[in-house]
Amino acid sequence: MPARPPVSPAAPLLLAAAVALAGCSGGPGARAEPGAPGPSATGAAPYWVNPEGKAARAVAAHRAAGRTAEAALLSRISTRPVAEWIGPDRPEAETRALTEAAARAGRPALLVLYDIPNRDCGLHSAGGAADGTAYRAWVDAVARGIGTRRATVVLEPDAVTHVVDGCTAERHHGERYALLKAAVERLKRQPGVTVHLDAGNAGWVAPENLAEPLRQAGVAAADGFAVNVSNFRTTEESVAYGRRLSALVGGKPFVVDTSRNGNGPYTEGDPAENWCNPPGRALGEPPTLRTGDPLVRAYLWIKRPGESDGECRGGPRAGEWFDAYALELARNAR
Repeated sequence: MPARPPVSPAAPLLLAAAVALAGCSGGPGARAEPGAPGPSATGAAPYWVNPEGKAARAVAAHRAAGRTAEAALLSRISTRPVAEWIGPDRPEAETRALTEAAARAGRPALLVLYDIPNRDCGLHSAGGAADGTAYRAWVDAVARGIGTRRATVVLEPDAVTHVVDGCTAERHHGERYALLKAAVERLKRQPGVTVHLDAGNAGWVAPENLAEPLRQAGVAAADGFAVNVSNFRTTEESVAYGRRLSALVGGKPFVVDTSRNGNGPYTEGDPAENWCNPPGRALGEPPTLRTGDPLVRAYLWIKRPGESDGECRGGPRAGEWFDAYALELARNAR
């Protein structure tokens, strides 16, 4: 079972708060803690770094309490761009605020749309739009919020793969494909938007079983697909999986979520729970557009490192900050 993506951020970006936090939270131009790789150490960030993110707030809290070692570790997260998960409420205003802040910083935004009806089969990240009409309106609002600004969108983690593995009830399959295809087409009407349709991970569904569902979901009109979202499969394994899938869907390029795959997947204990806050994991390759492979568009941190997968192994609700887990991810990073 894959790692569950986090819930969306609770509120839109407030510029005043962003300005107040920028000097101490690891945002663009911020001073990194000693020993923590920041933008100056890793090169220009390929996407906007949100100075108001949860990791940045955690860094500030640790620093204020005099815990400089912890602040330095978490700066390995806060100084790097992570995806913004768009919430169900006020999507146009939220997306506009995020993309405007990114544009002011001279960077594109990295967004995740995660509101498909019957989301996550009623599990840790259950929810989503009430019906197809509500979902189309939500996607349209997101697109209006982006406007002409640059953004990369990862579309609906798990949505296609949950159809293939039988988790999503059969009566919803046709509507889900239609909604995803319509979402791709609507987002592509925005001139600065790149869309990657989620395509599971290397340990879930075989590429041969996923190719036709991806076609039905509109991958032909998308810029590519995304693999390993919220999961732990190694970059090497994920790239091999993506290349196999690409060959089956017209040579589409793809992006890889490397946010927590530094030590690969957890293989001990109950396999059904190995996706949920597994111990001993590590941050993976920092976000970059320079992958050395023309099929691999980027390594991205799509799952936000440090946010819980759900109420397991001592974690809070899905999407909430899990400080001990974040510190472990950063401490184990190579």
